[in-house]
Amino acid sequence: MIKEVLQQLEPLDAQMAALCSRADDEEMTDTTHHATELAELSAQEDRILRCCTSLTPEDRVFLARRPDRPHIGEIIDALFTDFFEQCGDRQCKEDAAILCGIARFHGMPVTVLGHRKGTTLEENLQCNFGMPGPEGYRKALRVMKQAEKFRRPIITFVDTPGAYPGKDAEERGQGEAIARNLMEMSGLTVPVLTIVTGEGSSGGALGLGVANHILMLENAVYSVLSPEGFASILWKDASRSGEACAIMKLTAQDLYADGIVEEIIPEPLGGAQRGRQLLFSRMDAVIAAHLAVLCKMNRKALADQRYKKYRRIGEMRGR
Repeated sequence: MIKEVLQQLEPLDAQMAALCSRADDEEMTDTTHHATELAELSAQEDRILRCCTSLTPEDRVFLARRPDRPHIGEIIDALFTDFFEQCGDRQCKEDAAILCGIARFHGMPVTVLGHRKGTTLEENLQCNFGMPGPEGYRKALRVMKQAEKFRRPIITFVDTPGAYPGKDAEERGQGEAIARNLMEMSGLTVPVLTIVTGEGSSGGALGLGVANHILMLENAVYSVLSPEGFASILWKDASRSGEACAIMKLTAQDLYADGIVEEIIPEPLGGAQRGRQLLFSRMDAVIAAHLAVLCKMNRKALADQRYKKYRRIGEMRGR
């Protein structure tokens, strides 16, 4: 459903962009007329967007995978200052699929890292479509251990279809690199905050996701594998991925109900791509609130809270 709604919005978006462009390029004499046109187009969009208030899990997967969804580069530019990128795993090579570095959040020194997909085809290929190899996870661990040494909170952004499953990645220790991240992140004694911004699938997502608090954008998804993979394993039919979406309980709403996610960050109607500045404002406020809580905890309490959080995951409700 959401795909059809967004297709209906495309010509309206184009008309509104053309009107705004003309207003910028020309000295407009009939501003009232153009303001009226914009208001009418905006009202049409609002009526169409009301269909987006009740989305299915399949709709949310579609939105989470949209290539025009805000990526980590935009998020860092919007929420942080003085970002200084850290590159290389000090063992093999640089992995562009994970972006990480030091920055300031409201003046506080923090370590920021996350999956990077790129915004153009050239960048997609350079970043392997957001699927890191073992070098990416070792680089991430290197900067997280550095953050612990200098007592900096860690903020991670998850958006990946999974770790790269190629033969060369396995030869260089893909499984071991992810497993070591899980182990090391479990014992970190600084605040760790994870925000799932798009698609969080498999161990590729969890390799950056062992956190004290997990936040999710409203239309993000977080699961053990992709719906297509689930359908292929369970029914030997990847075309039943829509049905799998409902069974897997992978939406932010499902995970919040199960106590896995601490908070859901609302998105603009129609998805995060339709209101970046509004989304960034909401993310800024929520991240600041959670960091304020975590930064009050002592080192032992942070590690204990994180350990207990993951021990509780998977317990049957009602026991």
